Amino acid sequence: MQGKATVLLYFFAGLLAVPAAAADLLDTAERAGSFKVFLNAVRIAGLTRQLKAEGPYTVFMPTDNAFAQIVGSDWELLKKEPQALARVLRYHMIRGSIKVTEVKPGPTASVAGPPLTLKSDNGMVTINGARVTESDMQADNGIIHGVDTVLMPPDD
Repeated sequence: MQGKATVLLYFFAGLLAVPAAAADLLDTAERAGSFKVFLNAVRIAGLTRQLKAEGPYTVFMPTDNAFAQIVGSDWELLKKEPQALARVLRYHMIRGSIKVTEVKPGPTASVAGPPLTLKSDNGMVTINGARVTESDMQADNGIIHGVDTVLMPPDD
């Protein structure tokens, strides 16, 4: 009986030593449940690999409610232009992993190029006026902050 108990003990100890599967930005967004439209847009724009492997990034990810505010025809047109859609999505990203408490007010370059204006006022963080509604969702390759508005990059 002692032999079986020892074998079981080693078996369960081995299970405990196995690290949990890594959660990248896309996995983390999927688990949150409020970013389905953004995740679909990432697939359409061909950015899946970038958000699964590269980083670290801070992504100011619009919630599904934020996308619902876009006029229907504008959103349908944008989905038909993967390059334009990719630019909009990259405009929501900055290089590095920044928690809400680490936000430094002022302009910061987006991955798309044009700067985003970050503000922090008594714990409320905004990006180009969009309010952070969910914060500090940590992923292995960055961090996600949910925002209440889809940000549109300025025209070149």
